Amino acid sequence: MHILLMGPPGAGKGTQAANIVKKFAIPHISTGDMFRAAIKEGTELGKKAKACIDAGNLVPDEITVGIVRERLAQDDCKKGFILDGFPRTVEQADALSKILAELGIDLKSVINITVPSADLVERAVGRRICKSCGATYHVKFSPSKAEGKCDECGGELYQRADDTEETMKNRLSVYEAQTKPLIEYYQKAGLYVEIDGRQAIDKVFADVVETLK
Repeated sequence: MHILLMGPPGAGKGTQAANIVKKFAIPHISTGDMFRAAIKEGTELGKKAKACIDAGNLVPDEITVGIVRERLAQDDCKKGFILDGFPRTVEQADALSKILAELGIDLKSVINITVPSADLVERAVGRRICKSCGATYHVKFSPSKAEGKCDECGGELYQRADDTEETMKNRLSVYEAQTKPLIEYYQKAGLYVEIDGRQAIDKVFADVVETLK
């Protein structure tokens, strides 16, 4: 059960990844997780990635691809994985195809959880988070009982600095430009599936499971 999971910021990809992990008992692997693991383990590629990050530079593809190869070759990935955050370009997708071929792994499905940009902006702008316990609310979809106060601990609710309409529109614009070639890439490979992320969480997950049967 080797899956590539895609979805724009705020589409609920993290929630669905957690559900997939529970149901299928496979690791959820994100780019950030891979970098942190390689750096912690002190691998040669991890040291190179750390040097780039510490210098405030982007990690070059050759290092990123190498770290992906290291991670996917580990024993816990043999029966499956959810890959999240990689690839981000067609070049990286080509590199991933080579890695999987080397490891004898067939990608089962590329699942994209889609939500219209206007809905994602509304989700982000209305989100409120408790300063004390981190509980999350939404002014329209799941408001707290008392305005500005957390139901769980009574803490003050706040809006994250990046949960603004302008910031979210910029993030979505970058994501869409980056992702469009990947969608076409995996459509040609016959692996691409779109799932409507506007549905209830349980219905989205049911659609994911149906896709993976």
